[in-house]
Amino acid sequence: MAISVKLEVFEGPLDLLLHLIDKNKIDIYDIPIAEITDQYLDYVRRMDHEDLDATSEFMVMAATLIDIKCRMLLPKEKDEEGEEIDPRDELVLQLLEYKECREVSARLRELSDQAGDVFTRTRHLPKEVAQYEPPVDTGELLDGLTLAGLKKIFDSVMRRSEDKIDPIRSKFGHIEREEVSLPDKLDYVQITARRKRKISFRELLVTQHGRMQTIVTFLAVLELMKLGRIRCTQEELFGDIEIESTEDIHETGLVGDMYREKEKTENNV
Repeated sequence: MAISVKLEVFEGPLDLLLHLIDKNKIDIYDIPIAEITDQYLDYVRRMDHEDLDATSEFMVMAATLIDIKCRMLLPKEKDEEGEEIDPRDELVLQLLEYKECREVSARLRELSDQAGDVFTRTRHLPKEVAQYEPPVDTGELLDGLTLAGLKKIFDSVMRRSEDKIDPIRSKFGHIEREEVSLPDKLDYVQITARRKRKISFRELLVTQHGRMQTIVTFLAVLELMKLGRIRCTQEELFGDIEIESTEDIHETGLVGDMYREKEKTENNV
C-alpha cells in the first residue's frame, strides 16, 4: 500500500527556499548551494504537477539553482575591478527582497485584523485652526486676466452711471446718504454666482442702482476672488469678463455672515 505524503504549500519558489534556509538554520549570505539544491529538487519531485503555472515557476528556480551549482564548481569569475563574482549574489538579493516584502505583508495583515478593535477620539481642533483656509492663487482664479481689465470695465460702468445723472435736478433738495453694506453685497454676488453658475461682470455692475452700489459690488467681487469663492474668465481679447462660482450649488455658508460676525466682535471689544 502506497504511503501518501502531504507536502507543505508554498506561495512560490522563493518562499520554499526561505523555508529551507530557516529549517536548516543557514546563513542567507552564505548558502550551501549543493545542499539546498538537493532539498529543493526533492520537494519539486514530490509536487502535484497538475497546476502547470505553479510548477513552471518552481522548475525555473530549479534550473537556476542547478546553474549556480555548476558555476560554483568552475573557477571563480572576476568583475572589472578584479573582485571575485559569487554566483549566489543575485539569488541572495532576490531572497532578501522577498523576505522583506513578506514581513511587511504580514505586518499589514496584523494591523488590518486589529483595526476593528481601534477607536479614535472625535477630532477636536481649535476654532482658529478649523477656520483656516489655505492661500488662494489669484492668478489661477483670474485665468490670465489682470486687475486692470476688471478696472477698465468698472470705470466704463461708472462713467455711464455719471452720464445718467441730471446736472440740474441732482442739486435740488437734500440727498440722503445711501447706506450700502459690504456684507450684503458679498451675499448678493455669492448667491447670484452660485445660482447662475456664470454671470457677466459688466451686467452685474450695470444692474446696480447708484454709484455707491456699483463701487461696493466691485469691492465684493474682488474680495470673493481673493477668498477663492469665484473665478473670472475672458474667452477672447477685449471680450466680456464672466464670473464663475467655484462653490457647490448646494453650499449654504455665506462670506457676508463671516464679516458681520467679525464686525460684531470688534464692536464688543
